[in-house]
Amino acid sequence: MNAVDDARQENENSACPTALEAPIAVIPFNGTGVSRGARAIPSEVPVNLVYGGIPFAVMMTTPSDLEDFALGFSLTEGIIKHPQDIRGIRVEPDERGLRLAIDLVPNRLHEHLARKRALSGRTGCGLCGIDDLKALPHARTPEGNAPVIALSAIHSALQDLDRRQVLNELTHAVHAAAWADLDGTIRYVREDVGRHNALDKLIGAACLTDTKPDSGFAVVTSRCSFELVEKVAAFGAKTLVSISAPTSLALERARQLDIMLIGIARRDSMTVFHGLDRISGIDGAQPSGNREAM
Repeated sequence: MNAVDDARQENENSACPTALEAPIAVIPFNGTGVSRGARAIPSEVPVNLVYGGIPFAVMMTTPSDLEDFALGFSLTEGIIKHPQDIRGIRVEPDERGLRLAIDLVPNRLHEHLARKRALSGRTGCGLCGIDDLKALPHARTPEGNAPVIALSAIHSALQDLDRRQVLNELTHAVHAAAWADLDGTIRYVREDVGRHNALDKLIGAACLTDTKPDSGFAVVTSRCSFELVEKVAAFGAKTLVSISAPTSLALERARQLDIMLIGIARRDSMTVFHGLDRISGIDGAQPSGNREAM
């Protein structure tokens, strides 16, 4: 049984499946007839994150790895500073979706309630719901030295990522975030209909397994926006690889936080936007004279 078959079996056994079968009709433009069948589509469920019994945010989420999501979201939103700030996580069914009941240690709960902002109705956009520019995320510069990563390691991780996206293989409609060791070995992959959710799940999984931020790099299959750079920085990592290009604000923040930012990473090439000097194994490469560009 391959990975896709495993996913189908897990999906059938789950009370809240990550994918559903939908009847379809395929109509070619050359008018040769209609082909009927079924196709897997990803589940999208409203998940209410509740801290100390008080609702904080509603996210549209794929209902998998929700404990990872709760931890990663709490960390990247600044609700907690360390995984130990969470005492417990419960997944509770609701007639309208799911509820993540998150118990914080007393001091952290008190601080959270003091700064609580209304975010109800968020649907996966990392900035929807804030009511003041002062509320924009602003991660601290990750501590420690940035790791040097071999070009071959990044290439290996990119090649391996496709076959590790089990839900996307079924649906072709979800994002993935992966953590790779410095040698390019992928350790974790998390998938979700929301690109921010996928990265939060990945960071949560890394925290739960005590993964060190300088032990590897993050790879995302989505657009590389400002918020993804902030989330990687909040975890403490120094390298972000994206299959898409970064936005201007993402690049600005990567420079400010000194995070190596690689975009348009495909099977045949990748584009380094910041941190070229941290890549080894480039024959005859000369760093750009424009340090701001690199």
